[in-house]
Amino acid sequence: MTSEPRTAPFRMPGHLFTELAAGGHSPPAVAFLEQGERARRLLLLRTLLLRIRDLPTPLTPVPEAWQVFKEAARRAPEPAERLLLAPATGAWIAHMLRRVHGTATGPRLWAEAGRLNALAVVASLHAGTEASLRVPLDDGALSLPGLGLARLPNGTPGLTAGTASTRAGELTLRGPAPDGAPSTLTCRPAPAPVGEAPPADPGWLPLRTLTHPTPAGPVAIPLEDLDPYRDLDDPLPPARLDDDEARAWQRMFDEAARILATTEGPGPGRLDPAVIRSVVPWARTALLPPPPPEVRVSASSGDAYGAMVIARPASALALAETLVHEFQHSKLAALIHLFPLLSDDRAERYYAPWRPDPRHLTGLLHGAYAFTGVAGFWRDRLSDPQHGETAAYHFALRRTQSRLVVRTLLTSGRLTVAGHALVTGLARTLDTWLREPVAPPARARARTAAVLHRTEWRLRNLAPPHPPGHTAVPGPEGHSVPPGDPAGASAEPDGLRFRSDRASWPDVRTHAFAVPPAEPRTPDEFLAAGDPGAAVKGYAEELERKPRDPHLLAGWIVARAVLEPGPGARRMLARPELLTPGPSGE
Repeated sequence: MTSEPRTAPFRMPGHLFTELAAGGHSPPAVAFLEQGERARRLLLLRTLLLRIRDLPTPLTPVPEAWQVFKEAARRAPEPAERLLLAPATGAWIAHMLRRVHGTATGPRLWAEAGRLNALAVVASLHAGTEASLRVPLDDGALSLPGLGLARLPNGTPGLTAGTASTRAGELTLRGPAPDGAPSTLTCRPAPAPVGEAPPADPGWLPLRTLTHPTPAGPVAIPLEDLDPYRDLDDPLPPARLDDDEARAWQRMFDEAARILATTEGPGPGRLDPAVIRSVVPWARTALLPPPPPEVRVSASSGDAYGAMVIARPASALALAETLVHEFQHSKLAALIHLFPLLSDDRAERYYAPWRPDPRHLTGLLHGAYAFTGVAGFWRDRLSDPQHGETAAYHFALRRTQSRLVVRTLLTSGRLTVAGHALVTGLARTLDTWLREPVAPPARARARTAAVLHRTEWRLRNLAPPHPPGHTAVPGPEGHSVPPGDPAGASAEPDGLRFRSDRASWPDVRTHAFAVPPAEPRTPDEFLAAGDPGAAVKGYAEELERKPRDPHLLAGWIVARAVLEPGPGARRMLARPELLTPGPSGE
C-alpha cells in the first residue's frame, strides 16, 4: 500500500445504489463502499503527509517514518492495509487535518504527528522487519494501533520522546525515567481475545477483541478502550474496562449477533456483525452500577468507517438495534464521500423526530437513513413471540417518523440528482411498510408517541410569532392559544422563530410507550394505556403546580386532541408554541 491516489474513477453499479437507496445492502454493496473509503483515506493521508513533512519534531522525521511503513507494507501488505483502513487511523488523519488548518486543538503537534511513527512501528512488528524510530510517549506509554499499549516500568509523566526498536516481531521500548535514568520494556505485542489470561509482563496492555464466529472462521472485532483516537473528536486517555465488564461485552455481543442472524438478505435493518470495524465502550468500565435496559448513548463518525461508540445496555436486543443504527450511519457517510447528495447551508432549523434540537439537512438525512434501518430491524421481529408487541410499536413509530423526515428532504429543494434518487428509494421502502398491518394498540401508541415528541419539541424550541390581534382558543387553566392556519406550521422552516433559551431535554416517552402499563398511575401512563380522559385530568392538575412545564403541556395538548378531536385540537397540534400562559399562568 502507498499513499498515491487512485486515478481511475469509481462507478457504482446501478443495482448496488438501488440496494443502498432502499436502506439495505448486500456484501458487494458494502465492499464497494469500503473501496471508496480506502481511496478517500489514501487521498487524505497523502494530503496530511505533505502538510507535516517538514514539521519540527524531536521524533523520527515524517519522511523516514513513512519509509519504514512502506518497507513493512511491501513485506506484509495485508496488516499494513488493515492499519491504514482502521477507524482510529481515519479519526487521526481527520483530526490532524483540522489541526493543521487551525480548526482543532490537542497536545503538541509533534506528538500527535508521531502517530505515524507508531503506525510504522506496528507495521514493522507485523512484517518482522528491523527498525528503530523515535516515538512520542504519554506518561511513559506508547499506543500501538491495533495491538495495545506499551508502558515503561518507570516512565516520566507528561509528553516525552522515546525509542521503539523492532526485530522479528519483538518490541524494545526505551525512554526516560523521572530521575533521568533510562527505562526499558521488551515484549511481543499482540491483541488478545476477551477472556484470555492477562500477559505476564505488566508493561504490556493488549487490545482486547470481541470474537465473532463466521463460516470462514472467527472474526476479531476490537473492543477499543485504549487508542487515543477511538472517540469521535479530540484524543483521550485510555479507559480500560474491568475484566468482568469486558466479558459482559462479549456475552452481550454474542447474543446480539444471534438476534441479527435470524434474518438474511439485503433488506434494511439486517446486518452481519463481521462488517463492524470496532466497538468503543462509552462511559462505564465496570459491571456496577447495572446498565440501563436500552442504549443511552451511541455515535459514529464518517471519518472512522465501521466504528461505533456505544454505552452498553442490559438488553442484547437493544444492542442489536444499535449496531444496525450505527452501521446505517457508516454506510451513508461512505455514500456522501462518493456522491454529493445535497446542498446544505448547515443551518439548524429542521425538526428531527429523534432529537431534542433542530437539525441541519445533513443531520436530517443521516437520521432518516439510520431510522429506516431501525424500522426494518423491528419489522423483522414482528413475529417474534418474545418481542412481537415491542417490535410492532417501534416499527410503527420509526416508519412514521422516517417518512415524515423523508418528505421534508424531498420538499427542501436542496437534494442533488443522486440525493433525490437516494431519498426516493427510502420513500419507496417506507411507503410499502406504511401499508403493512400492525396491531391497532401498538399503532395507536406509536402515533401518540410521535405526536407527543413533535409537540414537546415545538414547545421547547419555538417562540410564538405574536400576531397582532387574535381571539384565544381555551387551553388548560391559565393558557390560551390564538387561531391560525395549521398549514403554515411546517411549510417553510425559514419562517420559524427559535427560542433563545432552548436547551437539551430528555425524551422519556418514546421508550415508555413501547408497552402499555398494566396499572397506569401517571398522566403519561394513562395516555399510553388509551385513557385520554384520565390523562387530561392528570396533566391539568400538574399544570396548576407547574404551568410552564413543556412536558406536561405537550401531554395535555395531545390527550385533549385524542379526547376531543376537531379544528381547535388540530390547531393546537399544528402550532402548540402558540399556547401561551394567561394572567393566572405565572
